[in-house]
Amino acid sequence: MNTTANALLALGASPVMAHAREEMAEMVALAGALVINIGTLSQIWIDAMIEAERCAHAKRLPIVLDPVGAGATQFRTESAHHLLAEVPVTVVRANASEIRALCATDRRTRGVDSIHGSEQALDSARFLAARYGCVVAVSGPTDLVVSTDAVIRIHNGHPMMPRVTGLGCTATALIGAFAAVNSSPLRAAAHAMAVMGIAGEMAASRCSGPGTFQVSFLDALYLLRDSDIRDRLNMDEA
Repeated sequence: MNTTANALLALGASPVMAHAREEMAEMVALAGALVINIGTLSQIWIDAMIEAERCAHAKRLPIVLDPVGAGATQFRTESAHHLLAEVPVTVVRANASEIRALCATDRRTRGVDSIHGSEQALDSARFLAARYGCVVAVSGPTDLVVSTDAVIRIHNGHPMMPRVTGLGCTATALIGAFAAVNSSPLRAAAHAMAVMGIAGEMAASRCSGPGTFQVSFLDALYLLRDSDIRDRLNMDEA
């Protein structure tokens, strides 16, 4: 939560992390988008997440879901499916193994790490996009952003990024920030993933390891300029 909040602040967004069901209606009323992350999971928090979804849906806010560790345990997988089925979700962001696990209960993940490449999850992403009417963003060496009629590939990023915990969650949070100001969920997700990758490249060029990478990544988000995006963007659409 600290990592994602700092990234959103560096980008110019205004994050609030809330967990109590009792304040969800008031908190969501203040929001431009809702991001649900099941990384820390208990039934009390799941109940609050469902309440937040209902409130956001009533306000017609974008809802971004990160099914962290789906496939690792039955509880996580079932919780992710419950959250997907409760109200229409705008964007699902996950790694390839989590996306595949949401399409077949016998597939397992390695905790929160992906054991599959993003292209291996393309069919699963298309299935989820069609079933739930949402955009699916799959993180990997090449990020995929998938809708029912488009696939965008973002080739930006750096191998250091998977070595720092919380960056997948950060990608999800950034999608929420972009979706709050962009009416196209497909473009919002693609732009957020591109910014993640570009900031990762910039951070890797001036760090010595995972510890300094995290600090450099926040600096890169804060210092990011239009020219950096123009010079570094590596994206294609099919």
